Amino acid sequence: MYTLFARPGWGSAIVELQLAWYGLPYEVEDVDDPFTSEAARARLAPMNALTQLPTLVLPDGTVMTESAAITLHLADLGVGRSLVPPVGDAARPGFLRWLVFVVANVYPTFTYADDPARFVDDAVARAGFRAKVDAYAERLWGTVEDAAGAPWFVGERFTALDLYVGVMTRWRPRRAWFAANCPRLTAIALAAEAVPGLGPVWQRNFPG
Repeated sequence: MYTLFARPGWGSAIVELQLAWYGLPYEVEDVDDPFTSEAARARLAPMNALTQLPTLVLPDGTVMTESAAITLHLADLGVGRSLVPPVGDAARPGFLRWLVFVVANVYPTFTYADDPARFVDDAVARAGFRAKVDAYAERLWGTVEDAAGAPWFVGERFTALDLYVGVMTRWRPRRAWFAANCPRLTAIALAAEAVPGLGPVWQRNFPG
């Protein structure tokens, strides 16, 4: 049994969707917002020094963090319908490039802008800091949009990147902005939400 420490609508949704896709046995332990909840930080700290989500405990008790690492590990289990193009597949280099790009470049913009007080002491300066980070995120999304294929990010193959897009386009700057500025990513996100078998996970994380 896998145990996923999660919070609905957060990055843990990306891993929860993959666990459901592979049909792996798992349970979800939701925690409060680690930014504001001391209890949540205390629960996560023994497993994850940064008290971040997702945190995944494997059946043998091994703890995994970092969604990209978890993505590659789950694909390595060989349970079928891999969400990662295999070695030798022409789509694999592009998949790996943009997986790392998203987690190394786009994802940190939420780390910094979600709670600017963690990085900027001056209350007046925080608004400007967040605005600059959010503007930078929009430029990054433009780069991702330019690289996106159809009907899925790497072309004909459905991969974990499509789940990243589906989840992360729910966050700032929100779907309306993506619809106006990133039509390919919007199409991928909507298609990912319609994949059979994943509806309950989408609904749990993004009700309504």
